[in-house]
Amino acid sequence: MPDTKKFIENLSGAGKCIGVLTSGGDAQGMNAAVRAVVRMGIYVGAKVYFIHEGYQGMVDGGDNIKEASWESVSSMLQVGGTVIGSARCKDFRTHEGRLHAALNLVQRGITNLCVIGGDGSLTGANLFREEWSGLLDELVQSGEISEEASQIHSALHIVGMVGSIDNDFCGTDMTIGTDSALHRIIEVVDAIMTTAQSHQRTFVLEVMGRHCGYLALVSALACGADWVLIPEMPPKDGWEEQMCYKLSESRLRGSRLNIIIVAEGATDRHGNPISSNAVKELVVRCLGFDTRVTILGHVQRGGTPSAFDRILASRMGVEAVLALLEASPGTPACVVSLCGNQAVRVPLMECVQMTQEVQKAMDEKRFEEAVRLRGRSFENNLNTYKLLSHRKIDSELPHSSFNVAVLNVGAPAAGMNAAVRSAVRVGITEGHTMFAVSDGFEGFYKGQIKEIKWGDVGGWTGQGGSLLGTKRTLPAKHIDKIAEQMRIHNINALLVIGGFEAFESLLQLVDARSRYEEFCVPMCMLPATISNNVSGTDLSIGADTSLNAIVETCDRIKQSASGTKRRVFIIETMGGYCGYLATVGGLAAGADAAYIYEEPFDIRELQSNVEHLTEKMKTSIQRGLVLRNENCSENYTTDFIYQLYNEEGKGVFDCRKNVLGHMQQGGAPSPFDRNFGTKIAAKAMQWISKKLKEFYREGRVFANTEDSACLLGMRRRALVFQPVVQLKDETDFVHRIPKEQWWLRLRPLMKILAKYKTSYDVSDSGQLEHIVRLRAKDISAI
Repeated sequence: MPDTKKFIENLSGAGKCIGVLTSGGDAQGMNAAVRAVVRMGIYVGAKVYFIHEGYQGMVDGGDNIKEASWESVSSMLQVGGTVIGSARCKDFRTHEGRLHAALNLVQRGITNLCVIGGDGSLTGANLFREEWSGLLDELVQSGEISEEASQIHSALHIVGMVGSIDNDFCGTDMTIGTDSALHRIIEVVDAIMTTAQSHQRTFVLEVMGRHCGYLALVSALACGADWVLIPEMPPKDGWEEQMCYKLSESRLRGSRLNIIIVAEGATDRHGNPISSNAVKELVVRCLGFDTRVTILGHVQRGGTPSAFDRILASRMGVEAVLALLEASPGTPACVVSLCGNQAVRVPLMECVQMTQEVQKAMDEKRFEEAVRLRGRSFENNLNTYKLLSHRKIDSELPHSSFNVAVLNVGAPAAGMNAAVRSAVRVGITEGHTMFAVSDGFEGFYKGQIKEIKWGDVGGWTGQGGSLLGTKRTLPAKHIDKIAEQMRIHNINALLVIGGFEAFESLLQLVDARSRYEEFCVPMCMLPATISNNVSGTDLSIGADTSLNAIVETCDRIKQSASGTKRRVFIIETMGGYCGYLATVGGLAAGADAAYIYEEPFDIRELQSNVEHLTEKMKTSIQRGLVLRNENCSENYTTDFIYQLYNEEGKGVFDCRKNVLGHMQQGGAPSPFDRNFGTKIAAKAMQWISKKLKEFYREGRVFANTEDSACLLGMRRRALVFQPVVQLKDETDFVHRIPKEQWWLRLRPLMKILAKYKTSYDVSDSGQLEHIVRLRAKDISAI
């Protein structure tokens, strides 16, 4: 088979001019996208221009369109909003305005546009592209451009990136800015919960989302809100009584607070708006609860972008430049989007039409269809929320007579508690009796096993660490006693939440099945480790929270280095032998280098990095940031690298080092980890229920097939159950890492954005995909 690999070295931007603009409402992460477009464009030899103030700047021309340099995007990564400005532009909506814009672009030779904005901005860009040849003809006729200029600039190429905090654009799982907006909301909710608890209050929170309830829905899922009101799924008539009943019931069960989240565009089934104040008055009138309203407003747009948004925007920015380089006159305008964990390109107008269809379905009160059109991610969030929030009364529950135990194994990871809460509540809803095991397998063999009820896990989503307690102890040493405890408590299924130790534990239990029938039960493992070093999954619960802690610290360190000038910081991250945190943290923090075990380096590479930093100090960016994974090399320790840089950089820069340590393991879980933990635990419990029914024979559960002990992981675009036995071959047990790791493909990206010449395999990109109308096959995938 011929080698079909494509490399960046073979793509040239020489002679091309790219214009980059941000338009419409601002969103955190837009600057990271601008930075990636500028640097990738310059890297491939193109000229890149900032178009300030969105389309208004394109129409007005002059100083609004300026050539960008490598240094001009320095220090943008960590800044919220958009540094190049954004504006709503009436002029561009007129033919005359677009004619001015075309002239301004042709005068500078710009025929490639990268538009970062919402669906309005992208629709405008597509119209501009369709009119382009007509506009040029008009400019030739009026004598403003020559016939030759019209020929040279005959095709306008457009690539869009969606920057919108509402996540209201079909065709991508996440838009730039959504994750950061969720961070702002969750920070507020966490703060409100402590005061609400003190006074036994009910809080009504209004979040943004005029036409899209994504922020309201996911923040409700991430904080375990009692009720959520979103435009896509208005509550059924009589919801007022239902809501008040639910609030009073939760108080009777001992809860000291209630949280209700309202999207600003929430309505009832008849299209009447439901305001946060109306909800407050309803609660006060019906229940007499002390109730307060908090409207978050523009706080959600502000602040620094999260690690997720920086990585998403950087990946999208690079992909956008590749799409522009590969575009031919017949290529339709496309949007660079995210599907699961993969960057894809989709035709811009297909996305816009789908987005408009959602609104049409809502207007015509076809609400189920509106939810389906929003995409698999939205639908799954809604289903998970419904599953977890509405507690059925005992008489309504199916009674399964199965006992399911849940435990944490390995080091703590933020989001573990959200997963436990979700598993317990879904398990109870499925009719099982849920048991919690304290302190991992150590607690298991000691008999620290007790039943856990619905109310016991209230408020767990926002808690960091592991409330069940977790230990690194593996079961093999105490296999007899663990089997005995399984027998005593009649455990019919196991859910193990943890990192590499959890994976090894499951393998040991499967191995023990031939000797102990007690282990012939369905078992499922959820990956939860900050190191993200488990085979079978691209992402693990806890890694996102850890990345945010790293990035936040790096931002502060960069700020300190900017003040003192000519300073390089060497920062050591955790991860064992896995370089995920160092690499992805480096990409999100704008590091100059990241040393990891998976990519061996020698003294020559260290030397070239020092020389690279020496060159950098001659520019206006007089600071450096180098990340080092804790186990990247036995001999090139953090101290060694620090001393080497100090010695070699004498007279040019000085050095400081910082070992981040256990702060990477602590803290409240990020919205992503809460949501990811909640969703995969719910999916795992449904799988366990299915397997229990499947393996129930003659009054007992007996499961000893390979597919009855699985790991549930995110693989590219979908959540997949994989037998742990089959994952053995994919694992390097000595270094506790998978043999193949997807994020290694991001390393060249980090190097390119730090101005290193490198080889970059771009075979994965370049496929234009169509939106499958309802993505029916995918709906169950995530």
